[in-house]
Amino acid sequence: MARKQHVPERSCVACAKKVPKQELVRVVRTPEGEVAVDLTGKASGRGAYLCQSADCWDRAVDRGGLARSLKAEISSQDRDGIRAFYQESIVRESIAKD
Repeated sequence: MARKQHVPERSCVACAKKVPKQELVRVVRTPEGEVAVDLTGKASGRGAYLCQSADCWDRAVDRGGLARSLKAEISSQDRDGIRAFYQESIVRESIAKD
């Protein structure tokens, strides 16, 4: 009999929905205090996960959910970088699928 493969799950910081880790985007606060999107999912630092939903990204970035989860203030430069990643990667990917 084959064993089931363990699939790690994480929760979105905005909507709290539990999904497989691979379906979420990780945002990390590095030991230096920089906040950035972690494409590998393995960068050192405190991480928070977001779904691909626009509502979740707005709620997390604009309303402070991401800052609360990372236990850090997010600079306007870091916030702009996170928004740019969302627009370039996630929005374009969803448009391409349609």
